[in-house]
Amino acid sequence: MDSKALKNILNHALTFLVIFLIVNFVYNHFFNQAEPPKTGLHFYVDHKQYGQNDLITARLENYSQETITLKNLCPAPSLQAEKLENGQWVALNATAALPCEGQEDFVLEPGTVLPFDFRSWNHQLFHELGFYRLKANLGDQVLESNQFEVVNMSFFSWLWTTLIHQPIYNALIFFASILPGHDLGWAIILLTILLRTILLAPNQRALKSQKKLQSIQPKINALKDKFGQDQQRIAQETMALYKENKVNPFGSCLPILIQLPILIGLYNVIQSGMDPGGTYLLYGPLRDFDLTLVNTNFFGILELTKIDFFVLPIIVGILQFIQLKISMAKNLPKKDSGKDKRPSEMEMASRTMVYIMPFMIAFFTASVPSGVGLYWAFSTIYGIAQQIVVNRSHDRQETTIKVIDPQPDPKPEIKS
Repeated sequence: MDSKALKNILNHALTFLVIFLIVNFVYNHFFNQAEPPKTGLHFYVDHKQYGQNDLITARLENYSQETITLKNLCPAPSLQAEKLENGQWVALNATAALPCEGQEDFVLEPGTVLPFDFRSWNHQLFHELGFYRLKANLGDQVLESNQFEVVNMSFFSWLWTTLIHQPIYNALIFFASILPGHDLGWAIILLTILLRTILLAPNQRALKSQKKLQSIQPKINALKDKFGQDQQRIAQETMALYKENKVNPFGSCLPILIQLPILIGLYNVIQSGMDPGGTYLLYGPLRDFDLTLVNTNFFGILELTKIDFFVLPIIVGILQFIQLKISMAKNLPKKDSGKDKRPSEMEMASRTMVYIMPFMIAFFTASVPSGVGLYWAFSTIYGIAQQIVVNRSHDRQETTIKVIDPQPDPKPEIKS
């Protein structure tokens, strides 16, 4: 992929991201959010409308001068949920298989805000369509929230849940259920190997496409030198070069595009931990497995549902550096002197990426649960092994081509 194509892709992606964030901000903050008053106590649900399976969230704000205490009712939710049925508000009950030892009451000092969610009870309470409200029992007074509606989930939410989140969640629980000690860390490693093996063929094609693209880069640079500022001619000749060498300039982007939804899905699964509120997403036989048996502490040193700010990000960054070095360094021009040895913009960007990308990945790892970082680490190890195989195959092909390449005919002798 040349620098112009890469810039166009990045520009379109950035434009889409900016527009999405602006629309999302405007919708949530102006059309879909209840505005709380700034005096006394206020209890409200964050949004007026939720899709099925969306997590219901609420806030209790204390703008009074008194300290407020809300009883922790674990394993039941501390906030009472009610559903509107035939014009009457009907109280809903739910319990969750949660460890409640050491749970304390919620205390709101003056000027503080206490957020709530129904993560462990969400599906039990709000799986039906309709109108709901919440109640907070503060002892001497009961606060009612604003009314909100649960509607059908959007098509894209259904697609995401069905094709990404649910399969990853079930595969992870399946591995954890059959492993000794129900170890989540080894379950993530097995899931990583499974996913990378399923995606082996498309990733293999993408890596080969990347190697071909790197091998013809000198010819692309020669076209730029030959045609100067004639961008149209450069584009035409470049596409002809791609066609001649059977190279897909966008093929090398496939691994990233495939990995992205898997990463997001795994992040969502691990972020919710082994919460019993998600058991409705499990396929039939797995629903009988007790999620509280899952061990989320890997080797006793890495809590997979929490963030590791130092060790794991450094390891992942080093692995990413090794993978990029293996995939790119061999094809980058050496820093020899001479007018023909000056690297192109694309080559300079590739050199920069080798050193910048590991820091970005390390920063990403330090901002997500360690289980996601563990997946990325072993996925990178798998990718390194796969890249080594592709490199050796590519080298053998180049050697074969050089061996069978006919030598040029000798210059004819000129008879005097």
